[in-house]
Amino acid sequence: MGSFSIWHWLIVLVVVLLLFGRGKIPELMGDVAKGIKSFKKGMGEDESAPAETKTVESKAEEAKDRG
Repeated sequence: MGSFSIWHWLIVLVVVLLLFGRGKIPELMGDVAKGIKSFKKGMGEDESAPAETKTVESKAEEAKDRG
């Protein structure tokens, strides 16, 4: 009862293939990969955003000092 045999996994695989079809699984994996890439890109932009806002804020303060 500790682990499943190879027959259990084959039955699960057949059920998954029947539910999603052969073409749908690679499409789903591609969507997951795009999501991960988008997430990583968003995280990279978040790290660089505070540095950009600081420069904008410092420019606004300089404009206040001049005027």
